[in-house]
Amino acid sequence: MNVLIYARASTREQDSTRAVPVLREFAGERGWAIRKEYVENASGASLERPQLSLLLDEANTGDLLLVESIDRLSRLEAAQWESLKRTIQDKGLKLVVENLPTSWNMLQGEKSSPVVDGIMAAVNNMLIDMLATMARQDYETRRARQKQGIEKAKEAGMYVGKAKDERAREVVKSLLNAGHKPVKVMELAGVSRATFYRIKKEMA
Repeated sequence: MNVLIYARASTREQDSTRAVPVLREFAGERGWAIRKEYVENASGASLERPQLSLLLDEANTGDLLLVESIDRLSRLEAAQWESLKRTIQDKGLKLVVENLPTSWNMLQGEKSSPVVDGIMAAVNNMLIDMLATMARQDYETRRARQKQGIEKAKEAGMYVGKAKDERAREVVKSLLNAGHKPVKVMELAGVSRATFYRIKKEMA
């Protein structure tokens, strides 16, 4: 069986290759040949992912799409998840999830009746949909908490925004390297005490 590995992380600060060795070992233990690996840093809440699109373009009927977990493939809204599933099915791909045994047990060569196969396929599809829903809910929960945290930081005068934060970091770094004391750095950089010590801690 030919395997297409897909590994994803949300931000550039995260290691999108982390799961690749595990997936290579998983495929090797089952005698599956890895045809290609697709790795990217992109949000799972968007369908606009270059490497995922390339994988779907290059996939052949019968290939195995191997992922570590459903949330690495999707944190999509329900309609988008249905669209992605249809594309996977139309391409003739078999979705294999390393941490979901029902997705790969039937590929082990063990013979069973058509009835059992049908039941297992239905259970597997149900579990995949449930995990995709949970992944989306987790994404929305984290986004809501992040928004709440930003609002609280704004109220406390501690939120400076990403672009401004980058500028503040550079100014603080330059002033510290020039030997200025913390109070003077805060004054010249125009940052709060909390922001100054956060930036200083990140620099360390």
